[in-house]
Amino acid sequence: MSEPAPETATLPERPKKVKEPKKPKPPKQPKAPKPKNEQQGKPKSKAAAAFAHDPDSMFKVGFLSDVYEEKPVSDTVQKIVTRFPPEPNGFLHIGHSKAIAVNFGFARYHKGDCFLRFDDTNPQGEEAKYFIAIEEIVRWLGFSPVRITNASDNFDRLYELAEDLIQRDGAYVCHCTKAEIKAQRGESAEGTRGQARYACTHRSRPIDESLQEFRAMRDGKYKPGEAALRMKQDLEDPNPQMWDLFAYRILGEEESHHFRTGDKWKIYPTYDFAHCLCDSAEGITHSLCTTEFELSRVSYEWLCDKLEIYKPMQREYGRLNVSGTVLSKRKIVQLVKEGHVRDWDDPRLYTLIALRRRGIPPRAILNFVNELGVTKAKTNIQVTRLEQTVRRYLEVTVPRLMVVLEPLKVVIDELPDDHVEMVDLPFGKDESFGTHTVPLSKTVYIERSDFREEDSPDYFRLAPGKSVGLFRAPYPIIATSYDKDPETGAVICVHAKLEKPGEDGKIKRPKAFVHWVAEAPAQGSPLRAEVRVSNQLFKSDDPSAHPQGFLADINPDSEEIYPDAMVETGFKDIRASAPWPKEGGEKEQTGDSVRPETVRFQAMRVGYFTVDRETTDDKLILNRIVSLKSSA
Repeated sequence: MSEPAPETATLPERPKKVKEPKKPKPPKQPKAPKPKNEQQGKPKSKAAAAFAHDPDSMFKVGFLSDVYEEKPVSDTVQKIVTRFPPEPNGFLHIGHSKAIAVNFGFARYHKGDCFLRFDDTNPQGEEAKYFIAIEEIVRWLGFSPVRITNASDNFDRLYELAEDLIQRDGAYVCHCTKAEIKAQRGESAEGTRGQARYACTHRSRPIDESLQEFRAMRDGKYKPGEAALRMKQDLEDPNPQMWDLFAYRILGEEESHHFRTGDKWKIYPTYDFAHCLCDSAEGITHSLCTTEFELSRVSYEWLCDKLEIYKPMQREYGRLNVSGTVLSKRKIVQLVKEGHVRDWDDPRLYTLIALRRRGIPPRAILNFVNELGVTKAKTNIQVTRLEQTVRRYLEVTVPRLMVVLEPLKVVIDELPDDHVEMVDLPFGKDESFGTHTVPLSKTVYIERSDFREEDSPDYFRLAPGKSVGLFRAPYPIIATSYDKDPETGAVICVHAKLEKPGEDGKIKRPKAFVHWVAEAPAQGSPLRAEVRVSNQLFKSDDPSAHPQGFLADINPDSEEIYPDAMVETGFKDIRASAPWPKEGGEKEQTGDSVRPETVRFQAMRVGYFTVDRETTDDKLILNRIVSLKSSA
């Protein structure tokens, strides 16, 4: 469908000459407001309102407040000391953000110290990249460990304590098989409990004999499974954590090489033995962990008491789980190896490096944890809850731009071919974000969904004979005709004219405005980009429950790619002034460069976006952080 183009004309009541582009004004950064207790009255701006809530509320009331009251700073407790003890055999996920916030935040709130301690007692799977990535994420979230330690720092001391425990008749070397040990604990071969428990035959062996056998384990006399050091606890206790737990086990030649200690050790302490002793050695006052370790508290305290060493206080809180995804290392490895995701930092995953790549600010994650609060109950949250928190945070902390995902060409026929004028645009609703200018020319691009061939009463955007406003442009446009691709039948170009003033000299205000990007090569417009929109990776809230396995639950539409998207020129100013937002304490600056995911902005009517790490000088790639509105 086409009509003869109208005679060339100029904009009504506007000068004909082309305006020189104005020098872009760099966006101003919103000033962080004073803490709530220092403010008087209501916050003065929306940016201030976003931070008016108390970011430390989870330490002031509820579980963590009660924990502090149990053991406050006093004459006997000079300073609060906590630790975050991840195992360096994988990347941290969203659940770990709560553990980081609890341990580092608790210490910071009470003006204490928090260690980052790597629990490297199992050399299998431990790699340098995990040590590096874990420390990076802790610092990215805004926390600085007072010291970085390793359980392996204490291997010599732990061995001495193991010998000491034997000499106190608190441990013995056992040579039983796995099946025999299960039977001793009242378990059948199928794993059901209920049978009578009984002691290992080696439990009563002389102390000197156990000591000699333990040294033989150390010296490589036994193979894996042929001997182990077990704690002599209380078999009558109903808590299985007191049923003679393993303290040391033997690893095979290929398994025993340690990233830090090399081939020095053939035997390695278990978590149940090493954790409380490392806590004790580091002077931890509050050992805060998740409720799956609640039963372990009795063995934790038993071991410290048996060795007559300082005993920290262990308390347990509910872990954070997010529905609709998988967090296990084994399953993520499978997703990566089989090509369902690009890598561990694919924005569709909920590892913390993936959330960082997706552009979620660290402060938003901490806000999320703080809003949920800390209790002993297990927290199972839908991902939409996290996205709502992120959306609220970004709404008032990042600038706004125009991005067209699926461009449809619109030619304003009556304008000269060389027509260019600069339009002032704000970087956001908040004036403190500043303004910038973008070119408006004869040819602009709008979203394909903003044009229809057939009009209807409930449709307010562009259609033949209908006017629509171009956001912040001086005049609306009216579609006059359109061209189609003869092969596909798709509309490839819309012809339009300017809305003329009425008899009163005024232009009728259109019912709708659409975003746009102009074709103005001299002004560097448009910027072309590939835009990736991440949706839920799985179709259900519990992929692991799928009868055919979690891979059968993968959403085939988990990623939408728009290869021909267009971005307005204000993006250059945003990129130059990154990181956005400034709040949150994230350490984005690396040398002379800024991490790509810190270039955050709102694409009006589309969503919130960030720059992907695969961006090059020749190709801009954007990731959607979250949509503008939550979906059902």
